[in-house]
Amino acid sequence: MQLRNLLEAKGFQRIVLRKMTTGHYTCRAELNTKKGVFIIDTGASSSCIDFEHVGLFNLIQEKSDVIAAGAGDSNMKTALAQNNVFKLKNHKTKNISFVLFDLSHVKKAISMVDPTIIHGILGADYLKKHSAVLDYGRNCMYLK
Repeated sequence: MQLRNLLEAKGFQRIVLRKMTTGHYTCRAELNTKKGVFIIDTGASSSCIDFEHVGLFNLIQEKSDVIAAGAGDSNMKTALAQNNVFKLKNHKTKNISFVLFDLSHVKKAISMVDPTIIHGILGADYLKKHSAVLDYGRNCMYLK
């Protein structure tokens, strides 16, 4: 039995991913009814949105004492945006929270080889909550 048939029979929904020239995988989704592009990042503990796109997604910033660290940068100030609605294909998540911080270092590195505008990152918090299964061979993931 194929992975797709097995997972869909168990109630997983298939999400097509785009592989960027950088090797990153992205998906198109809606956050608070506004469309955006999100990197799938199993190594990111939290899902994040770039401060630059707070207005686009109508996010309400709350103070956060958390200092973020990621590939290429550390000691970054953050904020939190709670109670949002995130829709990936027909897979809808209500009351989702995102860490807000400056993703310019990520976007700068990607823009050198790929013109795609990145709005945020889907991290392990989201992927685990929805039992994500990544199928790198077929450029897709499955969510429950």
